[in-house]
Amino acid sequence: MSGPSQEAVAEPTSEAIRTEAADWILKRRMAKAWPEKEQQALQDWQSQSTAHLLAYLRLEAAWKQTDRLAALRSPMRLPAPQANPRRKYLLRVAAVSAAAAVLAAAGMNYLLPSHGRVFATGIGGHQRVTLTDGSLVELNTNTTLRLAADGSARTVYLEKGEAYFRIAHDAAHPFVVIAGNRRIIDVGTAFVVRREPKQLSVALVEGRARFDTPTDQAAQVIELKPGDEVIATANRVMRRTKSISKLSDELGWRHGNLVFYGTTLSDAAAEFNRYNIVRLVVADPKAGRLKINGTFAANNARAFIDATQVVLGLKVEDRNNEIVISK
Repeated sequence: MSGPSQEAVAEPTSEAIRTEAADWILKRRMAKAWPEKEQQALQDWQSQSTAHLLAYLRLEAAWKQTDRLAALRSPMRLPAPQANPRRKYLLRVAAVSAAAAVLAAAGMNYLLPSHGRVFATGIGGHQRVTLTDGSLVELNTNTTLRLAADGSARTVYLEKGEAYFRIAHDAAHPFVVIAGNRRIIDVGTAFVVRREPKQLSVALVEGRARFDTPTDQAAQVIELKPGDEVIATANRVMRRTKSISKLSDELGWRHGNLVFYGTTLSDAAAEFNRYNIVRLVVADPKAGRLKINGTFAANNARAFIDATQVVLGLKVEDRNNEIVISK
């Protein structure tokens, strides 16, 4: 007796993805206002796959390199009842073709998909990578970094997680880190980049670097100096200043440590959860607001739990792969 039949689900072709990307670009460019729900829908589409994000970035960059696509704006403003489906399809195809042609001519390496070597760490992992130019990259827990295949450009893609960069000086060939639709450009310095699902942070330890969004004309270029940290979300970019000693403490993971000074128990538990499979759960909000100081091994959550019991007088209960903390 045969089992139930299964139909193969066809993956979208690269042409279909480019057409979708063109639709998004045209929709955003033509809109008089771009509401938050539309921005969220765009981000959801981009996050579905790397192919979606790269197609959008490449076409958006190409748009900026030519005025020919401006001719497409007027037809797309026609009221929906008068729009000709065939006309709209042709406009999309024209946008894709023109943008792709301009992108190829422009040679914009920082937006091209990387086919270079991939480095990755699991939860609790740590890896040091020395690049051919002498630059050092350290990957923190649960991090994926991809090197660009183009030997003429110093470009890496941080796909997820956190990495520390100490870049060999080369003024003629800036080092570029791409994280989502953000870019960090450096000519010889030390900085750390942390990419989370809804937030990107960049902190400069020494030297100088530039933070920008190459696909957004309205984005402000931020020149970073030592101690500066930029935090970027979908709708906001904020800069703040930290002491070098504070940044040094936050880089304790390079030596396998987590350093806490006046850190709430909830925040400390969240940090430990980045490095350990067994998760810490702070069940009591009052307990979560308690402050803790100390330096702990990132992979030794049990030592941290023991300290909270002794110093803060908290209760601890083991539940399968969770350790529940409460007052």
